[in-house]
Amino acid sequence: MSEEANDPRIAELHERKNRAKLGGGEERIARQHARGRMTARERLELLLDKGSFREMDIFVTHDSSEFGLAENKIPGDGVVTGYGTIDGRLVHVYSQDFTVFGGSVSNAHAMKICKVMDAAMRNGTPLIGLNDSGGARIQEGVRSLAGYAEIFYRNVIASGVIPQISVIMGPCAGGAVYSPAITDFVIMVRETSHMFVTGPDVIKTVTHEEVTFEELGGASIHSSKSGVAHFNADSEEDALLLVQQLVAHFPSNNLDDPPLLPARDDILRQDEELNTIVPDNPNKPYDMREIIRRIVDDHQFIEVHEHWAKNIIVAFSRMGGQPVGIVAQQPMVLAGVLDVDASQKAARFVRFCDAFNIPLVVLEDVPGFMPGVTQEHGGIIRHGAKLLYAFAEATVPKVTVIVRKAYGGAYCVMNPRHIGADMVLAWPSAEIAVMGPEGAVNVIFRRELAEADDPEARKAELVAEYRQRFANPYVAASAGYIDNVIEPKETRTRVMNALEMLSNKQARLPAKKHGNIPL
Repeated sequence: MSEEANDPRIAELHERKNRAKLGGGEERIARQHARGRMTARERLELLLDKGSFREMDIFVTHDSSEFGLAENKIPGDGVVTGYGTIDGRLVHVYSQDFTVFGGSVSNAHAMKICKVMDAAMRNGTPLIGLNDSGGARIQEGVRSLAGYAEIFYRNVIASGVIPQISVIMGPCAGGAVYSPAITDFVIMVRETSHMFVTGPDVIKTVTHEEVTFEELGGASIHSSKSGVAHFNADSEEDALLLVQQLVAHFPSNNLDDPPLLPARDDILRQDEELNTIVPDNPNKPYDMREIIRRIVDDHQFIEVHEHWAKNIIVAFSRMGGQPVGIVAQQPMVLAGVLDVDASQKAARFVRFCDAFNIPLVVLEDVPGFMPGVTQEHGGIIRHGAKLLYAFAEATVPKVTVIVRKAYGGAYCVMNPRHIGADMVLAWPSAEIAVMGPEGAVNVIFRRELAEADDPEARKAELVAEYRQRFANPYVAASAGYIDNVIEPKETRTRVMNALEMLSNKQARLPAKKHGNIPL
């Protein structure tokens, strides 16, 4: 037997580590499993490459003597922090341990998270937070709140510098919600994770409304109504797999290029089905997802905010092995119109892609902005301006394909050449005009239609004439606003040619502290 095995100091080290790894103890671990939730360490084992995790601050404990905490100190203090790899790429992580004080955040707990955040910034690596916490540790009072504020500050400083992903794997309440809200992507787990500023009991006391945890802040609510969650997963395993898939599309930081993979799919692949996918009737819907599938590598993409603002699609995919961000209208929902939520959804996605050097591909079929009192009073002007601002500000390669409609102000917002698109292509089905043919005819020929013997027949003639003369891609192409009108089946090849041409694009905005996006 080696001397090391007999060294009592080594034995003590192992004993202390084993005690720390038990967190709140076997009984609380069993309760965590009974709730259908993994422990903090089990989650990290599943997330990271096998054997790659290196823990930091395993022996940290709180230093509070308030309300009986002096004798109740557990190594790690309710959060596991450190670093490891995903597919061989370095990431920094923290995973809150609900078995220790309900995962509540003390000042020491917060400082552990801050230390790993600082390390991620210094080393230029993605930061992944697995949240499972009852909130601030009440016994510590303002010291706990100070710890939260330190975390929020670092979230802001890291924004746009390193990718930040938050996975909500249990409760996330009160001030705790603001750290995930600042990060780039929020993933929730159905039935077991909840987010809210004030819980059901407080709401009942103040407003007399009765609501369950799931109805107030469950995964389905935040992924479909509030837009707080970008993804909801059926299980914790699915949530962690999604993190791995997302990280594969991002660079480690804002100075790196996105990870390029060998192209398995044929770069020259053409799809004859695209030539007939858009209906002859301009008012008939079709599924834009089918177009996306047919032009990206291996017909695969990751849709962000799939269940919120469904009239627009934002997604990550690859073309020729290169990560791309896709922004596309969905004619199946509200005819693909831009409204308050769709504008916010797309604007935030565009800004993320721009921050992390991910080229943008826009597939446009937009009939305009959603009309109505609700939209106007809800700030459609301000929210629509966010998307306009985001596209104009973005300096990454930007390619737009006008599939069908590009009407009015929405045309100006959806990345035309005039606000910085590098390449604009159009299908023969494209209709580019101030407004739709029917609306235009109603305005221009109002008096003539009123006096016509057969107003409907005359209107049909005028609509056909207007569509032929104005609502087609060749008028815009003749002015140089469109670079080319292409066969739909060529779309994959043409977009990839454009991205290859733009691979060394150099673009700089005027020197300034930052712009003032209309938030």
